Amino acid sequence: MRIRVLGPLNADVNGVSIVPTAGKPRQILSLLALYPGQIMPVPTLMEEIWGADPPVSALTTLQTYILQLRRRLGTAMGPDAPHTAKDVLATRHGGYVLQIPSDSADVHEYERRVSAGQAAFEAGDDEGAAQTLRQALALWRGPALVDVRVGPALTIEVLRLEESRLVTVERRIDADLRLGRHCEITAELRDLTARHPHHEGLHSQAMVALYRSGRQAAALDLYRKLRMRLIEELGVEPSPQMQRMHQAMLAVDPALDLSTGPRRGSTFDLYAA
Repeated sequence: MRIRVLGPLNADVNGVSIVPTAGKPRQILSLLALYPGQIMPVPTLMEEIWGADPPVSALTTLQTYILQLRRRLGTAMGPDAPHTAKDVLATRHGGYVLQIPSDSADVHEYERRVSAGQAAFEAGDDEGAAQTLRQALALWRGPALVDVRVGPALTIEVLRLEESRLVTVERRIDADLRLGRHCEITAELRDLTARHPHHEGLHSQAMVALYRSGRQAAALDLYRKLRMRLIEELGVEPSPQMQRMHQAMLAVDPALDLSTGPRRGSTFDLYAA
């Protein structure tokens, strides 16, 4: 079985899709897929589907949804499969578990590559970090579970995954900046700062990329626009780190140059106290 949640929900066995069309069974499959090999308690599944006020028939209806998923599994597995659908989507005390290897789900492959990329980054292996983090990000096909209606449990998971994705993008860009690829990533950073207009980390990276590309005025203008948005929309000034980076650019601080700047750490922490 292969299950993908980093984008539209996709799950197949022997090339045959087992994704149900109905919304609530899709939620159940999604939640089980995020934790393969782990028991998903019945109360968690019920809360995901019905929130804090499940109907009287909730348990019976949940069991019906599980039966529907098993039927789809059984059809895809075929009559000669060594295991039954009930072995794969198993009942355990107090819940259900999807008995598949963790690497069957794209989210676990993504997290494995992110960990490896982060380790390379911290070890100063910029090329290895950039390559591995790119491979992790390439597993995404759109927003997580974009075609699944999410309840309380899945909402938390989707937010966690999207935050992880953004942090991974930042680390990959940090590695690219340390490799001297500032010109190549300027356009990408322009897009990212437009999508995340209050994100200081991305703005610091964009400023450094522009500065190292010989576009000091554009870097300073980016800071000016960020400051205006923060003041007008949130009523706050940029962080001390951003303010120090701004002053460093005005002073043409050698620490901003690729050849003399620090080789480790994030761009945003370049002027941390």
